[in-house]
Amino acid sequence: MRLSRYFLPILRDNPKEAEIVSHRLMLRAGMMRQEAAGIYAFLPLGLRVLRKIEQIVREEQNRSGAIELLMPTLQSADLWRESGRYDAYGKEMLRIKDRHEREMLYGPTNEEMITDIFRAYVKSYKDVPLNLYHIQWKFRDEVRPRFGLMRGREFLMKDAYSFDLDQAGARHSYNKMFVAYLRTFARLGLQSIPMRADTGPIGGDLSHEFIILASTGESEVFCHKDYLDMAVPASDVNFDDVAGLQSIVDQWTSHYAATSEMHDAAAFAKVPGDAQVSARGIEVGHIFYFGTKYSAPMKAVVQTADGKEVPVHMGSYGIGPSRLVAAIIEASHDDAGIIWPEAVAPYRVALLNLKQGAADTDAACEKLYAGLTAKGVEVLYHDLDERPGAKFATADLIGIPFQVMVGPRGLAEGKVEVKTRAGGSRELMSPEAALDLLSRAPSA
Repeated sequence: MRLSRYFLPILRDNPKEAEIVSHRLMLRAGMMRQEAAGIYAFLPLGLRVLRKIEQIVREEQNRSGAIELLMPTLQSADLWRESGRYDAYGKEMLRIKDRHEREMLYGPTNEEMITDIFRAYVKSYKDVPLNLYHIQWKFRDEVRPRFGLMRGREFLMKDAYSFDLDQAGARHSYNKMFVAYLRTFARLGLQSIPMRADTGPIGGDLSHEFIILASTGESEVFCHKDYLDMAVPASDVNFDDVAGLQSIVDQWTSHYAATSEMHDAAAFAKVPGDAQVSARGIEVGHIFYFGTKYSAPMKAVVQTADGKEVPVHMGSYGIGPSRLVAAIIEASHDDAGIIWPEAVAPYRVALLNLKQGAADTDAACEKLYAGLTAKGVEVLYHDLDERPGAKFATADLIGIPFQVMVGPRGLAEGKVEVKTRAGGSRELMSPEAALDLLSRAPSA
């Protein structure tokens, strides 16, 4: 993509309304624009990142055996009355009426609707286990939306819902999502730590939040330092291996790890002093097992082998792709701007023409641009007539992993300069060597 044909509204100054790093950098980098309190439009650069996060989430859900569908954003209030949550949920729920005065709501979550879908079609124990998920926009009317995407009112959510015959099956479904989440966040360039968590308005008696450590995190968390070096399950993990998955979960829950709401100071004190980690953290995922909380009142039952009807055991599993955009920035930035992990970067290469209009630099850039594009490399070609310093600042701000700087002085020696955004290392090399280097598959 040529910047001269792109839409990238860069802000040179820090927006006054932005209180945290991710909010400030997303606005400055032209990734999003606020349309109302806690409601944002994703601009082209931000949308590219969001879609890449969404795809990684989808791939790991599919790998675990979950099946994608798509539910509507509007729901009937009658479904929520069946579960008993309509009046209990609180003012975060946006309640509306249609032209026929039917009570509706803009979905803050989908336990009721997915249970309704399940009970309409699934009647036999032979048709479970089943895990259905979708990636859809949600709305929760936060009393004080702030911090950009970290606490917005409208947000993109991947929510999955498992259905099992009994508690043992439901625990295996829970473990599948536990492992899938570890893999998902690792692929996004994040070190996540599963921590015991409160179930909140979702309900249930088993719950973990997946937390990433960041100095600008929203709350204090406590854990054993061994979590920072644990190996994430490989791509060939067998999700049908009940004992194998349980051993992975046992390993990842073998040490102390808790959010501030679940913190037990006495238990944490038993962790050796040099292994205690007390830090700020950001929630990036949340999983729940809640048994028959919804299936019993909503009569989502299956017939067992001996002809009895029993309510299914359920769990729900959430990841916020839009919130992850901000969380990744909070965990990966410097004073100059964003530092995107390769897997979610909007482009892999920023090609900077340091003397736009000069025959030699124009020709070299066009050749590199064509060569990289032909090899499937995503390139943002900064072809505007701006000073080199401005181009450097823009490239650093938007955080593209590699910058290729093409200037007349370097070309006179047959060289271009390649800068790695993470760490800032620079190397002079021939254009052909740069093409070869940047065309290689991204590191895992």
